[in-house]
Amino acid sequence: MKKLLLYSFTCLSLAALLSGCSSKGGNSSSKTGIPYANRKSKTNASGAFAVATQYRRAPGPGLIPIEGGVLVVGGSAIEVPGIEPNIYNYKRQVTVPSFYMDETEVSNTDWLEYLHWIRYNYPEDREFYYNELPDTLVWRSALSYNEPYVDNYLRHPAYRDYPVVGVSWEQASRYCEWRTSRANEFILREKGILTDYKTLNAGNTGKGNNATAAATPKPDKPFNTDAYLNGQYDDKGKNAPVDYNTKAGAATTTAGSGKGNTQPRRTATLEDGVIMQPYRLPTEAEWEYAALGLIGNTEYENINQNKIYPWNGLGVSSASKKTRGMIQANFKRAPGDYMGVGGSLNDKGDLTVPVIQYGANDFGLYNMAGNVNEWVNDVYRTGTFTDADAFNPYRGNYFTNKKLEDTQNGKIALDKYGNPIKENAYSGRKQTWAEKQAQAKRVDSISKSTDPQTIGTTNAYQADQRGYRDRQNTILNEEGVTLVNDKSRVYKGGSWNDMAYWLNPATRRFMQQDESSAEVGFRCAMTMLGAPEISTVGKRSFKTPPPKPYRVGRSK
Repeated sequence: MKKLLLYSFTCLSLAALLSGCSSKGGNSSSKTGIPYANRKSKTNASGAFAVATQYRRAPGPGLIPIEGGVLVVGGSAIEVPGIEPNIYNYKRQVTVPSFYMDETEVSNTDWLEYLHWIRYNYPEDREFYYNELPDTLVWRSALSYNEPYVDNYLRHPAYRDYPVVGVSWEQASRYCEWRTSRANEFILREKGILTDYKTLNAGNTGKGNNATAAATPKPDKPFNTDAYLNGQYDDKGKNAPVDYNTKAGAATTTAGSGKGNTQPRRTATLEDGVIMQPYRLPTEAEWEYAALGLIGNTEYENINQNKIYPWNGLGVSSASKKTRGMIQANFKRAPGDYMGVGGSLNDKGDLTVPVIQYGANDFGLYNMAGNVNEWVNDVYRTGTFTDADAFNPYRGNYFTNKKLEDTQNGKIALDKYGNPIKENAYSGRKQTWAEKQAQAKRVDSISKSTDPQTIGTTNAYQADQRGYRDRQNTILNEEGVTLVNDKSRVYKGGSWNDMAYWLNPATRRFMQQDESSAEVGFRCAMTMLGAPEISTVGKRSFKTPPPKPYRVGRSK
């Protein structure tokens, strides 16, 4: 079976750090004529501007590029006699930007890697480890003998490639944050931008120690992407970017030794193009767009065949010659029929199945229907697509700032695990310098206050946008208890315990973000930056003229 590795090299194409050419191929500014800083140049002036121009975007480990476009949300919805329409038959045209999505659901092995990292780095913190354990009791049922799954499903090798379940939306979101920092750290250490693993291991194990390894202490806190980008993770490897902005007489840090390695170094920045965007849960619109996979049915903007499932056709069985009649997803075919008749199992799964099974859809994604439902990022409302914007629709924004520990120097506050502490955003626009300083003083005074009336009241800006344009704040049951609130999160896709109706990408249900189920897992997504078109091969396009070289002197 094909197996995914979190730290796969096959999906990494790291950007070159700094080169000496402009965004259009020149080696100097097209607006000022000043040459850009270049590692190979011997004429770099102090304070020279460096430009990363050999950047080549690529998906992070485990991700597949999804070229965005127009989607009619709810457009694939079907009506089934006896089942109330799930999305109130509302259909609307929206645009989904290009993005990346996990090829598969997150598996038990992936989650055990997360737990192993916690136990290794925080061996005494049992609360941290316990909080990230999936709820294996989701398998327990009063009238079923499911105890073997309670004990074995997460950890036994027989289920290593099966989707992790019993994970809440909150746990899945924290996993995304952890994965972001681990993948970025791996890239930076493999490239030598941070101290490489070989040097770290030599210093930590005592084998092969040298002066460099001995002088490389184990970091106090694990690497965190945000802290690193803010200059609060001081680790410069032998290939750290050259600092062209060091003034004469200033303290400098050099990396490595020998020819070409004596220049001052700095930490990598976002401008260098080596830091990946955060892993996150996909939005509901992204998930529906990716699951439907109409890219395989489109030519010159003409969709020649619509879908009601991630595959072509109106049924759930395969029409291909080699697999004709085989069920194309893991779901409950009829009440009490979870896998078919012995000797000819229809979907080859009783509960869940491995994360790579059946055929991928036209985007290359596996199990976008059946197996397990999947968490998405959105807060649930029945009227989300009535209210949300037509471009990149989403409900769930809760705008935050990274809390500052030192307002004068811009140092962000970190929790005991090295993660930034978040607080409500102060403003919906860029503040003036005077406003920013006044806000900092106000926040500082409130943080020192013991008056319960002032704690947490930094200003009147509404950071919580989950209820914006919300035409339906709550749904009450017969007892008047709220069923839908700001912690209700959408899940989609159908599971091993669902009928075929729920395999339709337009269907949607919700659960509280701190709850979990044996029928719900997740996969991650990542924002794609830059142009939305993924491949230009064989496509028509306008020709871009080459850059005109800038020459010093009078024009004739």
